[in-house]
Amino acid sequence: MSSSPTTTHLNRLALATSPYLLQHQHNPVDWWQWGPEALAEAKRSNRPIMLSIGYAACHWCHVMAHESFEDDATARVMNELFVNIKVDREERPDIDQIYMNALHLLGEQGGWPLTMFLTPLGEPVWGGTYFPKESKYGRPAFTDILHEVSRLFRDEPQKIEQNRAALLTRLADRARPEGKVTFGLKELDGAAKQVGNAFDTVHGGLRGAPKFPQPSILEMLWRAGLRSGDVRFFETVEHTLERMSEGGIYDHLGGGFSRYSVDDKWLVPHFEKMLYDNAQLLELLALAWQRSGNELFASRARETVAWLQREMTTPQGAFSAALDADSEGEEGKFYVWSKNEIIELIGPEAGGFFMRHYDVSDEGNFEGHNILNRSTAPPRSEADEERLKALRAILLDARAARVRPGLDDKILADWNGLTIAALVNAGIILDDPSWLAMASRAFDFIAASMTRGDRLGHSWRGGQLLFPGLASDFAAMIRAALVLFEATGEKRYLDQAVRWQGAFDTHYADAETGGYYWSADDAGDLILRPHSTADDATPNPNAVAAQNLVRLAVLTGDDQSRTQADRLLEGILAVAARNMFGHVALLNALDLRLRAAEIVCTGPDAERFAQAALKLPFVDRIVLRAVSSADLSASHPAQDKLKAVSGSAAFVCVGERCSLPVSKPGDIALVVAAMRR
Repeated sequence: MSSSPTTTHLNRLALATSPYLLQHQHNPVDWWQWGPEALAEAKRSNRPIMLSIGYAACHWCHVMAHESFEDDATARVMNELFVNIKVDREERPDIDQIYMNALHLLGEQGGWPLTMFLTPLGEPVWGGTYFPKESKYGRPAFTDILHEVSRLFRDEPQKIEQNRAALLTRLADRARPEGKVTFGLKELDGAAKQVGNAFDTVHGGLRGAPKFPQPSILEMLWRAGLRSGDVRFFETVEHTLERMSEGGIYDHLGGGFSRYSVDDKWLVPHFEKMLYDNAQLLELLALAWQRSGNELFASRARETVAWLQREMTTPQGAFSAALDADSEGEEGKFYVWSKNEIIELIGPEAGGFFMRHYDVSDEGNFEGHNILNRSTAPPRSEADEERLKALRAILLDARAARVRPGLDDKILADWNGLTIAALVNAGIILDDPSWLAMASRAFDFIAASMTRGDRLGHSWRGGQLLFPGLASDFAAMIRAALVLFEATGEKRYLDQAVRWQGAFDTHYADAETGGYYWSADDAGDLILRPHSTADDATPNPNAVAAQNLVRLAVLTGDDQSRTQADRLLEGILAVAARNMFGHVALLNALDLRLRAAEIVCTGPDAERFAQAALKLPFVDRIVLRAVSSADLSASHPAQDKLKAVSGSAAFVCVGERCSLPVSKPGDIALVVAAMRR
């Protein structure tokens, strides 16, 4: 370049009238306001322009400011290589519109903060939104971007626009350095495609036998559908749920799913019913119904909750752990039927009708007996469904007189946490407030009777508490508390989540990896502390904890929780890359970290906005109400949002980019969808 940059660094924002610009007046960055003087300086020094546009209530604008613009080392690079201009988009919407349109034309997603690189004449060359201070999740570090853009201006000034593709390639390489495991959206999409290709296109589920429900894998595919818009991911999940819901693994009389199927058609279950399976499947059924409108999924969700209420709810209001597979010494005896038993109960004509729809025959489909299923049933009209419902009720009453399988009635904090969250999430989608009431009652029992101080126990039965609890107890119950807080806005749930997270960090954290041990530091009956990161039939507690920390960052306003989530994710992803199938829940947590729609509803009508936001799929949205400043801590970044509007609004941030305030509840989903396109 023909001339050297100026050596005197002066932040000129102290002269601004905009509160947003004044927030940056003490940055070590040599900020200019937009105007002829700044453009003249760029031309005089022959330096490109780094244009940063935001607004006072933009959360990710503040994050980027704190990470990069307040950092002396980053500011030195900015000051040496660029003329840096800061713009308040609310003060200068004309400038914002020009460069936001330019970003869209460059094929990039819009939102704030808007970070654009311009020629000294103000011509847009390339840009983006939020850039992290350090490389993470496949995103290049901000200083790497600064150096590479400056290099192109210096070394190839005549070909700057033609070199846009080369710029992106070089930045992508820097974001994925050799020898370091990097997981970002690209890798998540690749992993989902790989998993999806392993699914049985005829019967659903992973190919082969035995077949397990694998809820975390189904959630992974669902997230891929939300992320990519590729309906094949949704269809794979819905096909699997449909085959399971019609198969013998589902209890067509009493509701609820068995643990797994011994065959590849979901016909013959291992008849044991586990609380954790049904909790996870309940959430998936609700999501599938919400997208497809297939009444089968809503029916199975309602029937499963009815089973939880009828057979699994303890006198204390929490949920029992499991139902045994055996009764009278035989597996499945409680659940199977002979043809004659059915005819004796409902008669030959109704019996014939019922048996055609539930695969009942003289020879049976399981060791001479019949497992009720609808895998190959004929089409059914609404009238048929009503008649079958009445006949099922007769058989269910008769079955109740049989010798029942054993009930494991201990209350496990972790499995109850999964169930509480599922009841809330599914209850919101299916508009059943009684499910939220069930969840709240179970939560209150555990918070009151399965704790000592701020610490959870693991198992309760007959007044006896097994203490201390496991990492899975803390992860699942913190998640349950956060789900209840989002659903109701009752601060007691958030306060409880924060207390439990503090105890979790104190007694279970692994300082080396950023993750968590399974057992507490004072669990004295172990020769060593187990430390697993792989999923089991339930998500690994480290994966659940990562999602909790992402949500806590938004709900409490403490960005330290997000930093903690990043450390946990990055620490375990190196292991996950070697065993992707064993760490699917962690990849689901990463998806939330990268794509969460953070929706802050403010003003006197905040509740109406919150109810609209809660209808978005719960897997990737976080909802916070703030009717007034008293609802938030004094340091919560959403305080700026309350000051920014006189009435009510929703503030939406997606993937570290923020939209303008949304003034109508019905527009929230549209804004989120537009930001994700």
